[in-house]
Amino acid sequence: MLLKTFDGHNDLLLNLWLHHREDPAQAFFHGIEKGHLDFPRMQQGGFAGGLFAMFVPPARYVKEVAPQRAEENLDPLTILWQQLDILKTLAAQSDGRARLCLNTADIAACRADGVLALVAHIEGADGFDGEGEALDAFYLAGVRSIGPFWNLPNRFGAGVSGSFPNSPDSGPGLTEQGEQLIAAANRHRMLIDMSHMNEKAFWDTARLSTAPLVATHSNAHALCAQPRNLTDDQLRAIRDSGGVVGVNFGNAFLRSDGKRDSDTALIEIVKHVEHLIAIMGRDHVALGSDFDGISVPEALKDVSGLPHLYALLRSFDYDQTALEQLAWGNWQRVLQQIWQD
Repeated sequence: MLLKTFDGHNDLLLNLWLHHREDPAQAFFHGIEKGHLDFPRMQQGGFAGGLFAMFVPPARYVKEVAPQRAEENLDPLTILWQQLDILKTLAAQSDGRARLCLNTADIAACRADGVLALVAHIEGADGFDGEGEALDAFYLAGVRSIGPFWNLPNRFGAGVSGSFPNSPDSGPGLTEQGEQLIAAANRHRMLIDMSHMNEKAFWDTARLSTAPLVATHSNAHALCAQPRNLTDDQLRAIRDSGGVVGVNFGNAFLRSDGKRDSDTALIEIVKHVEHLIAIMGRDHVALGSDFDGISVPEALKDVSGLPHLYALLRSFDYDQTALEQLAWGNWQRVLQQIWQD
């Protein structure tokens, strides 16, 4: 029997927005040639839900991977709304196979019914105003999670930046408007994702936020010195808040040499899981694949390879209870604490 996985982060919506915008549901439910995620492969791998990121890609990236989109010059908010519409289209055209989830009761019902649980997440608030109108509008439209930053500065502060190997202390902390955004997200009881925060912004958020701290797709800096990975002190702060870290499957965030090479052994994911558990305890470690946003170990290949990861974890004496906690239970707990539903 397949273990059901709830995933902290993926970039399916970006893939669909770039390459299948005209008929995203057709592509998703029948199979996508490129990338890590589509419905048939999710079924094979036991992927049963997660946080689906809406992300505004840099213009240079669009030009490189989807040159047919390069001349569109859409503003960031339009792109986010289009990607949210894609997520809702997947649910509407799923014939009952997928649902947009607004609370943990919805997620639990999807798990019980064998339905794909879709949670809308914003990765980077670059196009947001400083008064909170955009945040309010997206919350009303069903978004329940936000990361204020990607890698670049915006009005709220600066995302983590820098090449390997380097420290996450790569820029200034939150601006005054950034502090106001954290407070507004707390009022809405939205998850605040710290995965792309530099160290100063991380500690500002830890000081200000009233909710458990969460990094949806980050790894251990002690094992891989990418600026995007978390120091042991950051991991302890997340633990002490009652929060969760989702382990990222990206080669560059796993390997001690920081390379993106796909010959990365699957054991590297296990090493990060083990390190995070050693620092934080099993209640605070989950999965945050970053599928469709990174290159992954060839042994995993795509979402259909999740059973291989769980088989390897079983060989490290993870029993069914521990695996279910890692795969689903810890996300369910922390989301319920944050959303207070």
